Amino acid sequence: MMLSTEYITSPSSTSFSFERTSLSYFDAPFHSHSEYELTLILKSEGKRFVGNHIANFSEGDLVLIGPNVPHCWKNDGIGLEDSSQAMVIQFKPTFLGQGFLALPELTAVHSLLEQAKTGIQINAPTRQRIARELLFLMNVPPIQKLLGLIDILNTIAHSNDYTVLESSLPIENLPKGDLDKITKVYAYVVANYTQEVHLDTVAYLAGMTETAFCRYFKRITGKTFLDLVTEFRISHACDLLIHSDKQVAEVCFESGFGNISHFNKQFKTVTGYSPLHYKKKQLNHLMAI
Repeated sequence: MMLSTEYITSPSSTSFSFERTSLSYFDAPFHSHSEYELTLILKSEGKRFVGNHIANFSEGDLVLIGPNVPHCWKNDGIGLEDSSQAMVIQFKPTFLGQGFLALPELTAVHSLLEQAKTGIQINAPTRQRIARELLFLMNVPPIQKLLGLIDILNTIAHSNDYTVLESSLPIENLPKGDLDKITKVYAYVVANYTQEVHLDTVAYLAGMTETAFCRYFKRITGKTFLDLVTEFRISHACDLLIHSDKQVAEVCFESGFGNISHFNKQFKTVTGYSPLHYKKKQLNHLMAI
């Protein structure tokens, strides 16, 4: 999977993009664009990738993603026609005009958009309210869509029902050339972390020798390429442990690890727990909610 930079053109009559998509599966690649994006999943399930944050998604999933943050939604397979549906709003940081967000009445919205630079997930009950409003806005004139979007952002900003999606992808103040190189690497990892990954391939994608790439990647991200792959694999393993009945050995191999002892060691290094202890702890937490 290669990184795709998306250039969004809004109709001349509007200052932002407001679309409803209906597909047999979400086919957008791991991509980025200079707009904020608010995405509501109407129908579908699979995995959501925002930077290097991985999570399951299903009907009702609602996230706000900042500019230049690579992201994609991947289904587990190709479904029937219209089995993957979403509503997507995309708007530039200046879509309300220069200085508009500096108004005192929009202090909370400005703060929200700052937090959303790595992505935020909107949770219940605010999520349900926003979903209803988005569906209503589909069939109203552009001015009502604009006012509705401001109201949606204000509603989220004044709620406590959102979670910041922590991501170590270093996009803040990163020159475009470096951002393109790093996100190409992340796109490759997103597509291949459950299989064997190849250092020579990512070095080629970055246009470097393997030795130069390793130094470059560590300088830009503060971690090794192997650290990155391990993070994705452990995140995938955590998801399988919580949301499936698979045995530890199955989780190990399905997450891209070659042997169980190495998996157990890496899992404890990252999470602080053994796989079985982690599963028990998380399931107990879910039962207590």
